[in-house]
Amino acid sequence: MAKVIYIGSTGHEYAVEATVGESVMATAVKNGIPGIVAECGGNCSCATCHVWVGEEFAPAVGPPGDMEEDLLDMAVSERRGTSRLACQIRVTEALDGLTVEIPPEQP
Repeated sequence: MAKVIYIGSTGHEYAVEATVGESVMATAVKNGIPGIVAECGGNCSCATCHVWVGEEFAPAVGPPGDMEEDLLDMAVSERRGTSRLACQIRVTEALDGLTVEIPPEQP
């Protein structure tokens, strides 16, 4: 297990235990985290799980893939240097304490 901290658009923090190997998106949906819409169910075909990864975790999470890049370009919310789709981030023990901020607008 690893802890993931979601910061909602209102600033409220949701700290949840995530199963290693599961996506950050799936963990959010299972725990009822508001703002992670996840319309495509984690198939990397929408941008409704867009998050901003905390700067300190950006190197461990890594950059987005080509398909993810294209979707992030179409996201409604501001794209930042640490923008990722939560469905494409797999929880690992190295990501224990991962912080992701949820943009105020998802498609």
